[in-house]
Amino acid sequence: MKKQLLILLLILLIGFISVDARNIHVSVNGNDKNDGSITKPYKTINHAAQIAKPDDVITVHAGVYREQITPLRGGNSENERIIYQAAKGEKVEIKGSEIIKGWQKLTNDTWVVKIPNGFFGTFNPYKDLIRGDWFWPTPKDRKYHTGAVYLNGNWLMEAERKEEVMNKAEVNNLLWWTETDSTTTTIWAQFMGADPNKETVEINVRQTIFYPDKPFINFITVSGFIMQHAATNWAPPTAEQKGLIGTHWSRGWIIENNTVQYSKCVGIALGKYGDAFDNKDSESAIGYVGTVNRALAFGWNKDTIGGHIVRNNTIAYCEQAGIVGSMGCAYSIITGNTIHDIFIKRLFSGAEQAGIKFHGAVDVQINHNHIYSVNIGIWLDWMAQGAQINKNLMHDNLTDIFLEVNHGPLLVSNNFLLSPASLVMNSSGIAVVNNLFNGKVDAIIYDSRLTPYHKPHSTLIENYHDNPSGDIRFYNNLFLNNGDASQYSKALLPVIFDGNVFTKGSKRPVLDSTEKKFGELNEEGKDKFKNSKLEKAVEQNSINKQDFDADFKLITENETTYLELNLDENWLTTVKRNIINTSILGKAIVPYLPFENPDGSDINIDTDYFGKIRNKNNPSPGPFEISISGKQKIKVW
Repeated sequence: MKKQLLILLLILLIGFISVDARNIHVSVNGNDKNDGSITKPYKTINHAAQIAKPDDVITVHAGVYREQITPLRGGNSENERIIYQAAKGEKVEIKGSEIIKGWQKLTNDTWVVKIPNGFFGTFNPYKDLIRGDWFWPTPKDRKYHTGAVYLNGNWLMEAERKEEVMNKAEVNNLLWWTETDSTTTTIWAQFMGADPNKETVEINVRQTIFYPDKPFINFITVSGFIMQHAATNWAPPTAEQKGLIGTHWSRGWIIENNTVQYSKCVGIALGKYGDAFDNKDSESAIGYVGTVNRALAFGWNKDTIGGHIVRNNTIAYCEQAGIVGSMGCAYSIITGNTIHDIFIKRLFSGAEQAGIKFHGAVDVQINHNHIYSVNIGIWLDWMAQGAQINKNLMHDNLTDIFLEVNHGPLLVSNNFLLSPASLVMNSSGIAVVNNLFNGKVDAIIYDSRLTPYHKPHSTLIENYHDNPSGDIRFYNNLFLNNGDASQYSKALLPVIFDGNVFTKGSKRPVLDSTEKKFGELNEEGKDKFKNSKLEKAVEQNSINKQDFDADFKLITENETTYLELNLDENWLTTVKRNIINTSILGKAIVPYLPFENPDGSDINIDTDYFGKIRNKNNPSPGPFEISISGKQKIKVW
């Protein structure tokens, strides 16, 4: 009997092994009629994506793949994912473009090509216009297409008028123009000094590169690819948000070690699904409240949506956002990414353009990213309850961080904020701890929009509240040359400054004559503000050294970024500072919730930007521990 039982168990084990995870291989030299083995690989990634099941690993080998991947299914859990990975040590490019030949020379630097509409299949980016809520054409009646033209890897910009393309080209401003009739798409383009039939000229033909066509495709990993050239459309918070790669209202993705670039609007989308209300009379606070309520009914909760990891990617050359996400970003971790050259051409504009633009960033952690050459580095808009922005390097942006109509608790700590506007807020319940400021802290005094706050660590809405300024805590920050905290000299709710250092050229939160700025105001809000009284900020344990020149510089050498500045170890003994923790931070006033980690544990800011343990008896001001006085050269990325 025991022997028979043993044989039965062995048969069951063999059966289990036979249906265990498969290693599926893809090669440009393969064939989709093969079996997907290492010796008989498939030819296209999308073919593998239609076959893959939970626990399968799809390994893609070196080459250029011009295709759109639409995964049919996802994994079952964190431990039973579907993994898409570039073969180790091999360069794998996935492109949403095709090479175009047959250009004919016209005049000046202008060439023309005619392409049969059938070439594009069911989607033609040269007929598809950019549109959506909070999209603002410049000028208002101008039309923009999702298509693009690339010369040897660099993109040309769409002209406003055909005449511009026919003129002599300008260096670093090559243009293209398109017209489409019932049978043909015609593209005119400037190729200064280049023959497009001899160079590599590509055009967008696919809307996305990696994107499920339905929600709830969970637990997918995408790792190690170069992905570029997508004809993405505008991705507002009230409509389906497609990116070059996107999760489409799913759970538990890992997007890591990729290069994501040259997407017309969005690089990575962690955002909203589509429904009948997309881009229809929802461009308002009331409209977005409706969007949020429908999302709650369609599964917006911790067990179903979000919880993604986006790490160690380079994201660049997108004209809307590097990473976008309306509610689908909740509970996610964004870490180790380099994000640059977003909204850099300024062809069109809108209210959704940033390196990272999130709505509903409940318990999101944005840590140790390098963000530069962007209009707004990180923009958290509505419901960023429990979010943390820690240990990021941001510079050469118009604004580093914008916190819009949130009620907290929200933590900003150990960051280098080096742009002209370091921090802009019409939010409350914010803790600003151990940062280095070289720009203005901009206060919006009041915004009458009623925006949600939630139950602890949940998407469930507790209530709605307007957005008075204040309920801000500034602890142990270092303000350099252009660091300016003066706009928080007064606010509607309490403001605390404790343990901060102000060097030459910086401004403390003392009374000033700065004109107060407002967000959106309705008539009721105007009346409410008139009857409100501003409170003076409480400042204690400050060091004001207007005779100390920090002589700050940010320099790059051999792709390494250094901070050069003067420091003074006397700052460590002149006043008493504390390691900032949950107990010291207290509770955010509107939701009446403590500052704590996403798992409910206490916050304890006892390490610096580099992970070094802080001096528990008297920690340094700013994002790193100070060991000596004088000129320093510190590697920051």
